[in-house]
Formats: sequence, C-alpha cells, structure tokens
Amino acid sequence: MGDRITYVGLDVHKEAIVVAVAEGGLRGEVRDYGRIANTPAALDRLMCKLGGEGVRLRVCYEAGPCGYGIQRHLSARGHECVVVAPSLIPKRAGDRVKTDRRDAAGLARLHRAGELTAVWVPDARHEAMRDLVRARLDAVHALRRARQQLSGFLLRQGCHYGRPAWTKLHRRWLAGLKFEQAVHHIVLEDYIAAVEAAEARRDRLTAQIEAMLPDWTLAPVVAALQTMRGMALVNAATLIAEVGDFSRFANPRQLMAYLGLVPSEHSSGARLRRAVASPKPATVRPAGC
Repeated sequence: MGDRITYVGLDVHKEAIVVAVAEGGLRGEVRDYGRIANTPAALDRLMCKLGGEGVRLRVCYEAGPCGYGIQRHLSARGHECVVVAPSLIPKRAGDRVKTDRRDAAGLARLHRAGELTAVWVPDARHEAMRDLVRARLDAVHALRRARQQLSGFLLRQGCHYGRPAWTKLHRRWLAGLKFEQAVHHIVLEDYIAAVEAAEARRDRLTAQIEAMLPDWTLAPVVAALQTMRGMALVNAATLIAEVGDFSRFANPRQLMAYLGLVPSEHSSGARLRRAVASPKPATVRPAGC
C-alpha cells in the first residue's frame, strides 16, 4: 500500500502562519491545526508532527509579499510544496466571510480536490536578478518624479526652456537661471541635486545588471533577445527576469495568457461586445529609460 496523503493549507503572514489539514479522500476531514510562528524552526516542527511514518504531506500557500522562502525551505527537506495563484482560487458566490482559519481550510480542501493552480517558482539566483531589475525600475520612477517636480517648480516661476530637456544645453540653462527671491535658488539647487542623485542611482543599478548578467543561467536567452531590433540589454534582462524560462510554456497561447494579451468578449443575447487584447497590469514591467 502507498503512503497516506495529508494536504496542508498555510495562510502565511509576516509573523505567523495559520495551518489547516485535510485528510486524503474526497470526504476526508478538514480541521484547523492552529497558528505557528513564521520561522524555519516552527515549520520543521510542524512537518515532523504532521508527517509521521507512512504519511506524505502536500503543502500549499498563496503567492504573496512573503515570497517563496517557505516553498524553498520545505522542498529542500523533501516535502511537496506549491505556491498557488490567488486570482485563480475558486470562490463561492455570496461568501463574504473571510478569516485566516477559513482561508487555510479552503486551501487545504481545494488542494486535495486538485482545483488550485500552482505558479512557477524561480530559483534564488533568478529571484535575485528579478529584484535587481525591479530596483532599477524603481530608480527610473524616482528619477521621473524628481524631474517632474523640478519642471513643476520652474513652470510656477514662469521659466520655459522650449527645447528637448535634460541635455547638456538644458543643464547649462538651469545653471544660469536667476530669481528675484534668493530662496528660489536654494529650491532649484535642491531639485537639481535630487535629479542627479536619482540619475546616479539608476546608472549604478544598470551597471550592476550588466555585471551580474554573465553569472545568470538565462544569460544566453538575454543575449538572444538582444538580436531583435529595439531590444537592448536592460529591456531583455527585464523581460526574462519577469517572465522566466520561456520553455515552461507549451505553446504561444499559454505565454500570451500569462501576459494577459488575450482578447476579451462579453456577449449576452443580441448584445455583442468584444475588446482588443490588453496586458494585465504589472505582469511585465516596462524597463523605463
């Protein structure tokens, strides 16, 4: 006889994890186990208590801000653990009661029924590269905000350049501005310093991406993408860091569905409404400038 399977649902939070257990079989009991600390030691103790001899554990929890550390920790110790997509969890119509215990029990029950969709879990190096790429994107956004703040200040003072901004000529023009109020010179210097600091941060992170790329397992894919017109190093690295290994998609339709680039339709009776493909927000972030 094979091992008895026990399904474990984890509702993960920053400091604690709410645990629910579902016994194998369609009509097996689903019970609340309790709350444990969100630490590796507490997880190990939980697995030892639930996974005795002849018991195989199948653990699941929702993807969220706590990352993939629990999945990597449990997988390294030989336990089957999946991270599920929150947007694809089946929900009952009219169910307006949401608690940690109910969420954990629902995960265990749905995992036993095979109705959960697991997400792709990147390895630690891939996730590190993704964090680096996203840090650069945050720097690009900070630079854009700093430039907008400076432009807004100049607009309020009636200063109009009238040419392409952020060039050497534009910086010379900024350095030569005169104001009636001496305080405005202090404000201008502070805004310029903020722009320069944001530019330095962006350039520093760009250089780090270029330096870390050769040690990345997907570096050949990034190099191959750069053969396409308009695809520079940062854009290619961002695309691969966000999407991951393209070979995990069996066909182009799956890739387009992952990106959200699928047409939509809402038709009822004689009414027909179709919409063009539009990407899901934040699935693949733009690389910026």
